[in-house]
Amino acid sequence: MAGIGFELKKMFDKKGILATLKAYGYAGIVCIGPMILGIILLLGVRYMAGVGGASEEEKELINCMVTYTLLASMVLTNLFALVTTRYTADQLYMDKKEKILPSFWGSASIMLVIGGILYGIFLAFSGVALKYQVLCLSIFCELIVVWTQINYLTAIKDYKGVLLTFAAALVVSFVAGYVMILLHVEVITAMMMTVCIAYGVMMVWYYLLLVRYFPKGEGNTFEFLKWFDRYPELGIIGFNLSVGLFGHLVIMWSSPVKKQIAGLFYGAPTYDIAALIAFLSILITTINFVTSVEVNFYPKYRTYFSLFNDGGTLKDIEQAEREMVSTLGQELMYTFTKQFFTTVVFIIGGTMLLPYLPLGMSEDMLGIYRVLCIAYAFYAIGNATMLIQLYFADGKGALISSTSFMAVSLVATWITRTMSIKCYGIGFLLGGLTFAAVALVLLFRYLDRIMYHVLCNQPLVADEKQGKFTKLSNWAYTKELKRRYKIEKR
Repeated sequence: MAGIGFELKKMFDKKGILATLKAYGYAGIVCIGPMILGIILLLGVRYMAGVGGASEEEKELINCMVTYTLLASMVLTNLFALVTTRYTADQLYMDKKEKILPSFWGSASIMLVIGGILYGIFLAFSGVALKYQVLCLSIFCELIVVWTQINYLTAIKDYKGVLLTFAAALVVSFVAGYVMILLHVEVITAMMMTVCIAYGVMMVWYYLLLVRYFPKGEGNTFEFLKWFDRYPELGIIGFNLSVGLFGHLVIMWSSPVKKQIAGLFYGAPTYDIAALIAFLSILITTINFVTSVEVNFYPKYRTYFSLFNDGGTLKDIEQAEREMVSTLGQELMYTFTKQFFTTVVFIIGGTMLLPYLPLGMSEDMLGIYRVLCIAYAFYAIGNATMLIQLYFADGKGALISSTSFMAVSLVATWITRTMSIKCYGIGFLLGGLTFAAVALVLLFRYLDRIMYHVLCNQPLVADEKQGKFTKLSNWAYTKELKRRYKIEKR
């Protein structure tokens, strides 16, 4: 993400309200575009399904299938996301851009195989029609590629292209959806195809952006697997975050408010709708983290560490450390303050407006919504702090933070799911609160001894770990070389 921060700083240096709005807009599309697309699609296909004459049960089935597919794809890709991001950052630092695109093909292919098999098995026993299974699996595969592309798009400076991709995906999909309704295509099929088209457009356009920026490249397509051995905690952290963030939804599908939509597809509309709207309250912080913390903090961070490499004096290093820590504290406080006011606005505004929207918001749902707004605020604080831990290569601290979040969120939600409906959301709230508290304590404890961690807590001799993933990478590369040799020989 430092690449985005560096480029956005150029935008923020330009004077004027329009330049500032442009910078925030681009940051928002790059960081949360696919998530916003998913939310708009869920709402849009529900509306179009109603226009097409769908029953309430059919609308719920569409939302449920799309939601299951989104969550499944996110959990799988998050296993690879931090590792491939670290690999990409390392290759950019070493000016080896030719190694980046092969890693995209390698990581995406592995996830498509593993995810396609696992999600395909679930769909085969899901109890829905075969055509719906095929459409769900198609969307799942598209999402695997899109989420993977997002990990690489942070290095691309073509913000206009990313913005146009987002807009084109929405326009093309909704036009296609209405055309299918006019042609009297069966409504569930039409809406699932609408979602498939949207992410298909995004997938193709994002790929064109990637191949235009990165060279085709050669070498070991699966070299990135070695980074699982070098930084084993990164894959676990990504998994912990996704399970902690989405696990409370899945657990509530077994609560007294659960509803069997069709076969293995369950939902809890009372909880799910409140969670979806409450989740929107953290999108501002997600954008602000990039535009504020990274844009202003990263130059101080870079200056500090460059002094170690460029022979800076102890006095200069200590001064740079104080400025870096001070700037980080100010930017985190600024981010947290904006999240606090955003949460207050969402709680007050949502309480006043949501009952008038066609969402069926009851008093119980409004209560859950208010609790979850606070819960997501703590999650946003914890997540931003944990990302800073990773900035300082404090993998152990980030692992403890993410594990505590996942464990408390799942256990507390499991306990509260059978309690009064007024307790719904408290489990995730406790998880988010724990996440924020643990991450902040560990981060500033680490910063108190940052000189020790930089100078004394490193191996004296570089030692490349030869774990199972490194062996797998070497084996795959050997196979690849043999295949190329046979092709060239022919």
